[in-house]
Parts: sequence; structure tokens; C-alpha cells
Amino acid sequence: MNEPPLGRLERVDDLRKAWATEDQDFTPWLARPENLDVLAKTLGLELETEAQEKKVGLFRADILCKEIGPGSDAWVLIENQLERTDHAHLGQLMTYAAGLDAVTVIWIAGSFTDEHRAALDWLNGITDERFRFFGLEVELWRIGESPPAPKFNIVSKPNDWSRSIARAAADTELSETGIRQREYWGALQKALDDEKGPVSSNRKSPAHYWMGGFPVGRTGFSLSVGMVRRKNRIHTELSIFGNDAKAFFSLLKRQKDEIEKEFGYSLVWGESPKKQYCSIASYCDHVDPMDEADWPRQHKWLAEHLNAMHRVFAPRVKVLDPDDWQGDDQTPSA
Repeated sequence: MNEPPLGRLERVDDLRKAWATEDQDFTPWLARPENLDVLAKTLGLELETEAQEKKVGLFRADILCKEIGPGSDAWVLIENQLERTDHAHLGQLMTYAAGLDAVTVIWIAGSFTDEHRAALDWLNGITDERFRFFGLEVELWRIGESPPAPKFNIVSKPNDWSRSIARAAADTELSETGIRQREYWGALQKALDDEKGPVSSNRKSPAHYWMGGFPVGRTGFSLSVGMVRRKNRIHTELSIFGNDAKAFFSLLKRQKDEIEKEFGYSLVWGESPKKQYCSIASYCDHVDPMDEADWPRQHKWLAEHLNAMHRVFAPRVKVLDPDDWQGDDQTPSA
């Protein structure tokens, strides 16, 4: 019996063999969506880059992100070091946290001293749920002469982070409905691949009624799909969230006739008066999301409508300016 040849994993000790400098090499590399996604999955978050070298207080954050998803518009700041952690970067992290009302701070370094790891643990212990501090060590690994591959290891995290993730996983394992929902969204991603549209299927399938975080080209906007079994309904949705949600929603609604003509059907325009969240949705009724025999038809509908939303809304949301909105006045500013 012939055994397949196997390589041996070897750690690359010098990170600068891949990234010569932090600001010109590592930070731009990490800010690219495909690489930021590796970091986001390590933390169990969905992130979208907002800016690089963004001024916050007295310093400039290496990468400024937003945690995306309906109702979420929280800042995420990433500070990078290719060497061992130092006091200067810890001071910058404190400045970032003080400068924003609600923030997740991610400190990435080649290695963490015990003192700085303890400092992050202490910060997580004394701050409320608006603030989260993560420490991650970045490593490089290769097999033989292969290109090095990055790996992020969490060395410090909020006190309840592991417990909340474990609790959610346990709930999923106990829920038959959750298992079916995860299977449903997994099958949808195959339909998205077949559709070959602008919406990518590259994401984890959740074990609940909603799957979101599909980017549409601008922070504060996100595409999602959902199911409501008791109403025999599935839907696609453009979610708008954050301080400018109402302004952006009103500006899009001024184009309602043109937008719906481009779709070829009416949409449901929903504005919440008490929350920084609005939505524009398309519904398909008289379906049972738990009827696996009907999944191909349902997933084809979702894939087509999700991609249609991206094609119609992506160019529009990129050019929206909240300054063009004048409260409830439907007349654009000059």
C-alpha cells in the first residue's frame, strides 16, 4: 500500500520575510477583504474596512473597521506590530477607546509580553459591554518551499467571549430547527455559486432564521436573506444602519419609482422611528423553508433577488451623501 507523501509544517520565525514593514506592507495586506476575513473568522466577527491610518485622538489607527450586520455599526480599531508588544502601542489603544463611545480594539503583534496580556485582561474586566479588547499573535507557517501562510492566535479576549460562543454552539446542537436552518443556508450558497452574480457565497452558514453581512460596497449597508416559517415566507433585504440610516433611506426612497422599475416589481420600504435602522425588502410568500424538496426553487428565487439587489443598489449607495437630506423634507438640498 502506497502512502501519500506528506509535508511537515514549519514555522517562519521572522515575520518580516513576508512583510518588510508594518505600515507599508502588513497593514495594507491585512486591510484587503480576503485577509481581513481570516482575522474576522478567528474572532467570530464580520468586519468591513473603513479606513487605513485614520486619525483618532493623538494617534492614527492602523486600520479602522465597522462590525457589519443589521443594527450593528460599531467601530473596530486594529493596531499592528510585527515585533513584541510595547507600552507605546498600549497607550495608543487607550486613546482609541477613550475617543469613541463604543469600540472593539484589536491589538496584533508578533508576540505578547505577560504584562501586556494582563493589561488587556484587566481592561476587559473593568469596562462595560460597549468595549472589547482582543490581543492576537500572528504567525507564519509553511510546508517545504510553499509560500508562508498566516495564522492568528487569540491570547486575550473579553471575559465572557468563550462562554458566549460555547453557549451558542451548545444551543445549536440541541436545536433541530437550528440544524435545518444551517443546512438551508448551506444549500443556498450552492445556488449563489450557480447564479454567478456579484454576491459571493463565501461565508459560514448560521443556525438561525437569518443570514446577513453580504457587502454592497459601503459601510452602513448590508444585504441579507431570511425566513419566517410561521408566515410561510422568505425574503431578501437591503439593511441600512447607523447614524445616517434615516438620511440614506430617505434619499433612496426619493428614487423609489426608478428603483422599482429597474427591479420590475414593488419592494417593501421599512423605516423604524426609534432605531438607527431601515430596510428595503422583497418577499416570497406561500413557501415552507423546512420543505427540503422545495429548496431548489426557494434558493433560486433568493439567489436571483439577492443579486438583483446588489446590481440595483450598489452603484446608488456609493454616491449617497447624507448632507443632501433635509429632515423630512423631500426636496434635495442645492
